[in-house]
Amino acid sequence: MHNATQKKYTHGHGLLYTLIWLGLAALVWLLIDRVQHPNTLEQIGQQQVVSLKRGPDGHYSAEALINGERVRVLVDTGATGVAISQHVANRLGLVSHEAINTHTANGTSISYLVRLKTVQLGGVVAHDVAATISPGLEGDALLGMSFLGRMDVRLHKGIMTISDGDSK
Repeated sequence: MHNATQKKYTHGHGLLYTLIWLGLAALVWLLIDRVQHPNTLEQIGQQQVVSLKRGPDGHYSAEALINGERVRVLVDTGATGVAISQHVANRLGLVSHEAINTHTANGTSISYLVRLKTVQLGGVVAHDVAATISPGLEGDALLGMSFLGRMDVRLHKGIMTISDGDSK
């Protein structure tokens, strides 16, 4: 009987240690994700002036709401417009039949024109935003000048602030 009790005791400790390790792994993953993606919807909030921290890769990325849906965006002041990957376009139910040639750092490609009802970054909202569905786009979306051009955008010491350009 002593061996059966000892096996139960050992098995119980093994399960406890496994749960502790899984908990620690989840905590490490969460911390790394926060460093990699510092500008989540929850962290940005609904402020009328949005402050984005530069990521470890040197870029400004954030979570935005496009047509009310959460989308991870790369904020790109060098991009002419908002560009959405085919995957995100499918998820948002966006369809376009008007193809155009686009010129990017990666060369020439074909994209498809579309209008977005809303693009929201924190409390900053734009309506009826020109965009393209870009099937070859890596990532979810680029937030370019068709959105940013309506805003007051400033860069200072690794922080990008964005506010409604009409509110001043």
